[in-house]
Amino acid sequence: MNADLESFVPLTYSRRGVQRLATTSVAAPDTTFLDGLSRAFYWQSLLDTGVMKSGSEIAKNEGLHHSVVNELMRLTLLAPDIIGQLMSGTQPRRLNLMWFQRNRLPVDWQAQRAIIDGFK
Repeated sequence: MNADLESFVPLTYSRRGVQRLATTSVAAPDTTFLDGLSRAFYWQSLLDTGVMKSGSEIAKNEGLHHSVVNELMRLTLLAPDIIGQLMSGTQPRRLNLMWFQRNRLPVDWQAQRAIIDGFK
């Protein structure tokens, strides 16, 4: 028996100079952010278990500047729903890894949500 299969992918076509581009309206996660987030939680687990004593020791082991490690480790303090948004790709467009590295967020989750809502 031969069944006809059909699938639908929502695409939007736009021009960029002479090129014609197809883009999807489906949200895609920011892989750079996800990489930074996973490193941050991994490094936090190294500190929590006592494998490493400090962010500086992690940086030395990884061949990174200590500020990079400390900036990324702040991601572990994000509210779970904000992490969920970032993992699903539904965060505001300007909210990327570089923004988190350059801007300090408060530890209070309600205050974090208020800042994130300011992007919308």
